[in-house]
Amino acid sequence: MQAIEIAAHGGPEGLRLVRRSLPEPGEGEVRIRVSASGINRPDVLQRLGRYAPPPGVSDLPGLEVAGVIDSGDVEAMEAAGLRIGDRVCALVAGGGYAEYCVAPVGQCLPVPRGCSDIEAAGLPETFFTVWSNVFDRGRLQAGETLLVQGGASGIGVAAIQMARAMGARVFVTVGSPDKAEACLRLGAEAAILYRSQDFVAEVQRLTHGRGVDVILDMVAGAYVGREVRCLAEDGRLVIIAVQGGTDASFDAGLVLRRRLTITGSTLRPRSVAFKAAIARELRRHVWPLIERGAIRPVVYRVFAPEEAAQAHALMESNQHIGKLIIDWSRASA
Repeated sequence: MQAIEIAAHGGPEGLRLVRRSLPEPGEGEVRIRVSASGINRPDVLQRLGRYAPPPGVSDLPGLEVAGVIDSGDVEAMEAAGLRIGDRVCALVAGGGYAEYCVAPVGQCLPVPRGCSDIEAAGLPETFFTVWSNVFDRGRLQAGETLLVQGGASGIGVAAIQMARAMGARVFVTVGSPDKAEACLRLGAEAAILYRSQDFVAEVQRLTHGRGVDVILDMVAGAYVGREVRCLAEDGRLVIIAVQGGTDASFDAGLVLRRRLTITGSTLRPRSVAFKAAIARELRRHVWPLIERGAIRPVVYRVFAPEEAAQAHALMESNQHIGKLIIDWSRASA
C-alpha cells in the first residue's frame, strides 16, 4: 500500500510518500480500505517530534479515516452491527495516512447518510474531541454559553455546530474577518477578533458581566489567567491543547470565590473502551443531526497524498477554515 511517513522530524518536507506492507487487524479490529484521511494538529506535532504515538501504535501519522471495511474480527463486527463492505469513518491512534488502516471496531461509525467519504474523514477526531471535552468534561447544557478559542479550526467549527444544536449560545475568537463571518454563518452568536479586541472585555460585554459557562481552550499559556476572568460562577475551563505554552498563572482567589473548574484532556492515549463509549454517544446524539443537515462537515481543502507537505504547511499557517483532507483516489499509481 501507499502511505505517508515521517522521514525526518522537522518541517513539512519531512513527509514522504512510501510503500508499506498492509497492516493486519487483530482481535476486536477491522482493516479499512481508506478513501480519505483527515489532517489534524497532533499530526503536525508528531512530525515535529513533539507528540510520539502511544506504544504499539503505527508510526504513521493520521488519527481519522473514512473508507470501506476490508477485513477484520467477524464476531466483533457482528456485535457492533458491522460487516465487510460497510462504509465507515473511524478514530485511530495512528496509521491514518495510508491506503489501508487498522481500527478498533468500537471506534468505527457508519458514514452518515448524505456524507461523502471526504466529508466523513473529517468527523472522528474533531467530533470525538468536542463531545468528550465540551459535553462530558465541560458539562455544557442547553441555555448555557460556550466560548471557543479558535472558532475557525476543525475543532472550532464542530464545537459551534454541536453546541448550537444542543441549545447553547456560542461565542468564538478568530484571527480575521473572513473567519469571523464563517463562524457566524455556522451559528456562532459573536466572533471576537483576538488580534484587535480584548476577548475578556468582549465576553463581559456580551454577557452583561456574567461571563460564560464553558470555555474550550486550545491555547493555554497566558490565556488561562484571562479565561478565568471570563467565566461565570460555577464555570468550567477545558484545555485540550497548549499552543500558547504550558506555563500559566491565574487568580486562584477568583477560582475559589466563583467555584470554577479548570480541567483538560488528551484523547489519543485513552483506552479503546473510553473512545468506544464516545462513539456510542455520537451515534445516538450527533449522527442524526448530521443526517438531517443540522450539523454539516466543513472541508476547506482536499489534497492528493503527494501534497501532504503542502497540507501541513497550510495547517501551520492557520489560514484554513474547517478541515483539511487527503484524498487517496488522487494517489499516483
